[in-house]
Amino acid sequence: MNQTNSLIAADNDEYWTYLSAHFPSSPAFINLENGYCGVLAHPVLNALQRYQSEINSESSYFLRTRWKEQLLLVKLALAKFCGVDSNELLITRNLTESFASYPHAYPFKIGDEIIYADIDYDSVQQIVTNIAKAKKLALIRLSIANQALSDEDLVSLYEQAITANTRIIILTHLLHRNGQILPVAKIAQMARRHQVDVFVDAAHSFAHLDYQLPDLASDFVGVNLHKWLGAPLGTGLLFIRRERLAEMSATGASDIEELGFAGTFAPAPVLAIADAICFHQSIGTSNIEHRLRHLSQYWLQQLNQLPEIRQHTPDDPQRSCAIRAISIDGISANEVVDYLMSEHQIFTVLRTIGEQDVVRITPHVFTSKAALDRLVMAIKKLVAIQRFNA
Repeated sequence: MNQTNSLIAADNDEYWTYLSAHFPSSPAFINLENGYCGVLAHPVLNALQRYQSEINSESSYFLRTRWKEQLLLVKLALAKFCGVDSNELLITRNLTESFASYPHAYPFKIGDEIIYADIDYDSVQQIVTNIAKAKKLALIRLSIANQALSDEDLVSLYEQAITANTRIIILTHLLHRNGQILPVAKIAQMARRHQVDVFVDAAHSFAHLDYQLPDLASDFVGVNLHKWLGAPLGTGLLFIRRERLAEMSATGASDIEELGFAGTFAPAPVLAIADAICFHQSIGTSNIEHRLRHLSQYWLQQLNQLPEIRQHTPDDPQRSCAIRAISIDGISANEVVDYLMSEHQIFTVLRTIGEQDVVRITPHVFTSKAALDRLVMAIKKLVAIQRFNA
């Protein structure tokens, strides 16, 4: 993704401490649940409030005379950032809306198959189930909750599931449950050889990992902008490659806007997308990715010597980034989450991988190493209490 050319070292704590001052934070707790939604940097928050005030004063005049032109400018900024054409992008309210727009428009035939996995986002799985029932499609649900699977294993697993009736593979780029990065480009290239389309859920990887949309090798991608790009809540994105648009439209027109049925929605968050891109680019996606990986490894390596700690994210640092998932032998994940918040004011979240409940821990670029030291201290204290009571 387009970014500053300046290399900022992942361990340059002086710079990252300076950067953290650009983000508001609550003094009441340490936020290590940054995977759900991002925190708007002050310049983006200020822009959002300014846009809201302007739109509120101009009301219908803005929507009828200025909105269309302003929306185009935002789409052009997004297109440059994503490395695609603006006519291939539809701004939505979130990944779920992006994904829901896609299968309803896809030219399925009765008996076509969709392949998806047990680790895909829950609402995506529900949409797949609903659309299969409505359009009389067959479903193949893979189990890939085992983080020990190599990239080659994953490509093979998806390939073995393909049949003559398979039309689509639903594929998550970065798993929300444990932060594992899947080899989506390799799977998409394999699927193309079988004439199977791939829809990539890039909600958690977009602006988190350093890539542009064509790098995913898929004609269909859905994105959340309110996570790692740091755009306001209520902003998402759907990408459909231009050559595929006509078959997705009921009229055969190559206009992606025909797939959007949101009606009137808040313009201010959409306008602030451009400000989020500017702020993000002032840091650089590559720099952000390296810092996030550095932070996740920083706290995790301090706990590696504890035999009670179970990792549920691949050991290879290149197969994950900010998001990690752990569990502690003899203590439920729910107890860990409650303990960290009630006793140490550290906010984390419980997630489930297969039958295993885990604690998902997600720092952001504004997270200090002192905050992560506090996390490590808290977990070590909890383990010591567990040992004493055993």
